[in-house]
Amino acid sequence: MSIKKMRACISLDLDDQWSYMKVHGDAGWETFPSYLNVVLPIVLDVLDELDITITFFIVGQDAAIEKNHEVLRSIVERGHEVGNHSFHHESWLQSYSKEKIEEEIINAEEAIFKATGQRPKSFRGPGFSWSNDLLMVLKKRNYIFDASLLPTYISPLMRQYYFWKSTLSKEEKESRKELFGSFKEGFYPLKPFKWEFNNNQKLLEIPVTTMPFFKLPFHQSYLLYISNVSLALMKTYLRFSIFMCRVTNTQPSFLLHPLDLIGADHVPELSFFPGMNIKSEQKLKVFKIAMEILKENFELVNMSEFASSLSPRKTLQPQRKPA
Repeated sequence: MSIKKMRACISLDLDDQWSYMKVHGDAGWETFPSYLNVVLPIVLDVLDELDITITFFIVGQDAAIEKNHEVLRSIVERGHEVGNHSFHHESWLQSYSKEKIEEEIINAEEAIFKATGQRPKSFRGPGFSWSNDLLMVLKKRNYIFDASLLPTYISPLMRQYYFWKSTLSKEEKESRKELFGSFKEGFYPLKPFKWEFNNNQKLLEIPVTTMPFFKLPFHQSYLLYISNVSLALMKTYLRFSIFMCRVTNTQPSFLLHPLDLIGADHVPELSFFPGMNIKSEQKLKVFKIAMEILKENFELVNMSEFASSLSPRKTLQPQRKPA
């Protein structure tokens, strides 16, 4: 008798070329240079090959540009779902007022709906940014879940490394001082739970899964970096992460980014980004290996399907105030 596999969900934050340039502090991002016509066909073809459907978190600014509509619509036409990744993709979203957050969510939501024909009901903050006000806005707008939390202790190290590689001014670094979150993110649960507000309303949170107990990230970007040292080491790291998930009964929410599948041979302007020295062909090879290992252990679904099968009992009250 075959044993039914636990479910795991796969999502991709569709950060565009300009958004990487913006966070890095590069000139010219204001013209919104894009690689969507390059990366999306590659991603959609490999997902078809692997027979996997996922959730794409789309940036509203990209959806608002008419020339992007055809390629963004292909996400839904090929069986995937879309989520809201904010309008301006600013990783300091938690510093916004509640009114500005609501405007950000609504504008992105409407642009994504116009571009794809599907209205998003899930959200992930850029740079894993979130706040009490954000969660309340999502609940008010009847979102099914938030997916902004990255429970890891190494967030400050991730931020410092990014700053070290950037050309940001002192003022720009100050505005991004909570990029990727703080050390305390590591104390949040790995398993899905519900945020509970003062009015007894609740909102499902599906954190990006990190390795149970150690809270080390193992989403595709990290696997890619490890594979550049040793492919065997990458496989071992992923298999151990999966083992820890299974023994703790943790159903993974596995995260992808466009640059996990394309290198500087496709986007030389982003050669500054970690891992861009790896050729696109090698990135696709590593991605397929990781997906096949995940498929061996889990039933892979999109995030809404994953959310519909959850019944989390744990509740938490939001504690993050605007920065």
